Amino acid sequence: MTVRAAVIVPAAGIGRRMGSASKAFLPLAGKPLLAHALETLLHDARVVQAVVALDPAHAAAPPAWLAQLDSRVRLVEGGTERTESVRNALQAVAPGTDVVLIHDGARPLVSRELVRRVLDAVSEGRSVTAAIPLADTVHEIGDDGRVLATPDRSRLWRAQTPQAFPLDTLRAAYQQAALAGIEATDDAALVARFAGPVFVIEGDAGNLKITVPDDLRVAHALLAEA
Repeated sequence: MTVRAAVIVPAAGIGRRMGSASKAFLPLAGKPLLAHALETLLHDARVVQAVVALDPAHAAAPPAWLAQLDSRVRLVEGGTERTESVRNALQAVAPGTDVVLIHDGARPLVSRELVRRVLDAVSEGRSVTAAIPLADTVHEIGDDGRVLATPDRSRLWRAQTPQAFPLDTLRAAYQQAALAGIEATDDAALVARFAGPVFVIEGDAGNLKITVPDDLRVAHALLAEA
């Protein structure tokens, strides 16, 4: 049986390193970052809904391109923290949904292939996150700048999105996190802490998150090569 998937896109963040702009609405090759991401996510027919959490101004008066993008898109007001945005979006997920994908609105270059593989894996009942092996050595540093430890990088992976979970599992994790007063910047970490194991699906080095101006220049270059 084909699963019914909802996509949650937390896109309420303000990029202070990007000039305090709404990151998801920054232009890339003539389209907002959010438009690139949504068009790819909605390409898979298993996605029956996309809930986008926006800052209050855009939620109240969304741009025309977003309001008209796809009938499956629903807009909600996000929060000051990512966890609050996802929690608000979870409340808007339609009845009958089996699984939820969560994808950063500032990751515009997610591929259809990665979305497909993540959906295939969560359809088997597992919680999963896209991630890539860490290539660089990582040091744990003390307050005085001294190296305290150097973890084995062969066991370290850099998290990406999409991350995907059975709906009941994700809701249980958020309920437990709320009771514990826990906020998180990564949903896979939240689920792993409160609701069961999360497995890695190898991601894509080109699936970068736009955080600083140089990231936009890299994204333009990657699009030009595609």
